[in-house]
Amino acid sequence: MTNVAFVAIAAGLIIGLGSLGACIGIAMMGGKYLEAAARQPELMDKLQTKMFLLAGLIDAAFLIGVGIAMMFAFANPFK
Repeated sequence: MTNVAFVAIAAGLIIGLGSLGACIGIAMMGGKYLEAAARQPELMDKLQTKMFLLAGLIDAAFLIGVGIAMMFAFANPFK
């Protein structure tokens, strides 16, 4: 296999595992938000603000991984 093939596999793994982790993280956070909102409905507004902030941070970490994978895919340093 050539270096280009390894870069393609690495980019696929970065994007695939990053999206899997982000989906699991957001799903777990959403479930915990619903549990907390059901237990204490008066805190729902504060919890919702924090949940959306954390969802953005989780998604940002995934998008940074996508950016790094695209950098390796299109600006291959091994050529």
